[in-house]
Amino acid sequence: MPAERLTVRDPSEVGRFPGAAPPTRVELVIQKDVDKKQEEGRCRRWFKKMCPCCCKRQNSTSNGVTEKIVKPQVPEPTPTPGPGKPMPENGEAKEMEVFTLSVCSVDLLSSKTGQNRVEHHTDLYDGDELIIRRGQTFQIELELNKLFKADSDKLHLDLKTGPLPMVSKSTHVIVPLVDHLEDERWEAKIVEQNGNKIKLSINSPANAVIGLYGLSVVIGSERCEGSKTYDFNNKIVVLFNPWCEEDTVFLDDEEERKEYVLNDTGRIYYGTEKQIGARTWNFGQFHEGILNACLFILEKSDMPPSGRGDAVNVVRVISAMINSWDDSGVLIGNWSGDYSDGVPPTAWSSSVEILKKYHSSDGTPVAYGQCWVFSGVTTTVLRCLGIPVRSVTNFQSAHDTDVSLTTDVYFDEDREPIDYLNKDSIWNFHVWNDCWMARPDLPPGYGGWQAVDSTPQETSQGIFRCGPSSLNAIRSGQVYLKHDTPFIFAEVNSDKIYWQKKLDGTFEQICIEKKAVGHCISTKAVGSDERADITHLYKHQEGSEEERIAVETASRYGSKPHVYAEAKAEDVSLEVKMEGEGPRMGDDAKLSIVVKNLSSEPRQTTLHSQVAVMYYTGVLKGSIKKEKLPVELLPNEEKTIEWVLLYQEYQNQLVDQAALMLTLSGKVSETQQVLANQTTFRLQTPDINITPLGEAVVGKEMGAKIIFTNPLPRTLKEVVFRVEGLGLQKGHEVVVGDVGGHATVTLTEHFIPTQPGPRKLVASLDCKQLTQVHGVADIVVLEQ
Repeated sequence: MPAERLTVRDPSEVGRFPGAAPPTRVELVIQKDVDKKQEEGRCRRWFKKMCPCCCKRQNSTSNGVTEKIVKPQVPEPTPTPGPGKPMPENGEAKEMEVFTLSVCSVDLLSSKTGQNRVEHHTDLYDGDELIIRRGQTFQIELELNKLFKADSDKLHLDLKTGPLPMVSKSTHVIVPLVDHLEDERWEAKIVEQNGNKIKLSINSPANAVIGLYGLSVVIGSERCEGSKTYDFNNKIVVLFNPWCEEDTVFLDDEEERKEYVLNDTGRIYYGTEKQIGARTWNFGQFHEGILNACLFILEKSDMPPSGRGDAVNVVRVISAMINSWDDSGVLIGNWSGDYSDGVPPTAWSSSVEILKKYHSSDGTPVAYGQCWVFSGVTTTVLRCLGIPVRSVTNFQSAHDTDVSLTTDVYFDEDREPIDYLNKDSIWNFHVWNDCWMARPDLPPGYGGWQAVDSTPQETSQGIFRCGPSSLNAIRSGQVYLKHDTPFIFAEVNSDKIYWQKKLDGTFEQICIEKKAVGHCISTKAVGSDERADITHLYKHQEGSEEERIAVETASRYGSKPHVYAEAKAEDVSLEVKMEGEGPRMGDDAKLSIVVKNLSSEPRQTTLHSQVAVMYYTGVLKGSIKKEKLPVELLPNEEKTIEWVLLYQEYQNQLVDQAALMLTLSGKVSETQQVLANQTTFRLQTPDINITPLGEAVVGKEMGAKIIFTNPLPRTLKEVVFRVEGLGLQKGHEVVVGDVGGHATVTLTEHFIPTQPGPRKLVASLDCKQLTQVHGVADIVVLEQ
């Protein structure tokens, strides 16, 4: 079939190209005039704006911003001092002549129903403060005493948080004025100018420090090296952002965000596994005064403000601050039955009164709390700060006091309990929290739900706190991964072991109860008041080989590593191999599992395999395939098992980066050796091919052919190409539309190089079904 050729003057004119058999070849020709002026680097443009005395500004034309800047022809008013600080004193006329521009007012556009609060999902918070989420743009409006002139006036914003703001610690942020906003940095851009008023769009990075910031405006002039700072006592609250993909607390399911961030009421479960009760709890994270109370808790902790950008750090600190031990935190724990000088734990049904009382008393701990109260308050604080979280109840919850990762019961020679040794216990139920986040401090695959417990039970690094601990690590027995994973593992999956004292004073095992703890782990279901059982997230099916492997793996890192029979030998090896660059997108994914018997005797095992989709942050989205692979090995035999994941099994499951994790585990029957392996791989995407056309000379038109072939047997929807080359042409989008299965798209770019030397023309493809597709061509541009 001949190629179809279109000349595209406007992206909206590009048609749709569904696939056909045989595959269709599509050619698009993009013609776009390019400014012939020499483009400057972004850093140099910023430097010119901030210090025009050192860099004379050249005349320039529009740089292609999409926002319309309106500059009415109005006479310039006589310069007058603004109401901000500092002010000129004693009629310093000379200074006034130099600083002709001043700030009259700052409008944070912080109305609950305004664009900022609605777009940042903070419109539910009480009050009219500007509350934003990091990694997302917001707008403010400045009223000046005269027309702002970009070629002669200098302006930037100052944001400060904490008692001693420092640029080096990201607690003092200098926000420059730029022509184009870019991700992952603080920047501001004028998006609207109407007389003396300018509207700024401000961008923040997804790892910004959260908390309360003070905002001031710094004004300068081309005619002087100095500057003036205008402080109108404007305050901005920055929160975590589960809606931002770059934020470590990103949660990609909107219904789950509504439940775990925005829902201000919930259910907390109690009782026994056979008589599960439920009570409604008012979290009230948006209630009047609660945000200020949560910020007060952060201030009262010993955490430096610079550490508030790390969600793991914040959660760990909140875990310590919700209980009063060590740090005069929010709640005093009391299990005595005597609550005469406070409120009984069972009387609370809301976090609001507790937090407001703590804040109004300047940090006097509130009496009294037990586990469900600690959990309810923790849910409130973390949701208020923007971290997805839920309250979780574990029935038959073990309390391991000696890090043995077992629940131990000791008897004397006559089988009478030895009370002074029997310190471990099993609670009818215990309530803690799960919070959602990536774990860049752990290996890939351990992000997602993390257990955190604010109830004071045991110290962690000398402080009563617990977590965050990866549920994936707990489930697999990887208790060496921080934080406090051994303790939480024991709560949900330890064996209850009975010991009897012998005549020589030593103890021997007389019984092991393998299903004694960790039943009916419960949380409120998403979008309803039903109970959701999430036991499977904390442990494999009770009694399965995978669950037994996890228990024995964990025990090796406890204080009694020999409580289970050790492997008689470790003579079987397990390895996963990948051919070439690995599986390609659109094909079946094939890996090789190599199992080798290093002994002179036969060996037998069953490998349990599970493959899960993984975000690039290491968070597992969910399992897409499980199977059991029986393996029998002759003496000294090496066996290769071809593992295959069909395209149909993953085609609708992938997320950005197309990463997967294969987990293998097993136990050798003859020796009890435990086998385990985790392999991360991604499905390779095709490159975009870029071929330069014609001679590359400054000021002379040339072209480049861009070719992409859809590797999938399915149609790519709403395909957009982004093309850019510094010194070659400005970045722009080409809307292609739908591209059929295995179809080929060809674009031909026409442009005029503006800078000599080695240059790179880059192109990327954007569509929901396929990510990480890009290409580059090296072009050497000659002088004219």
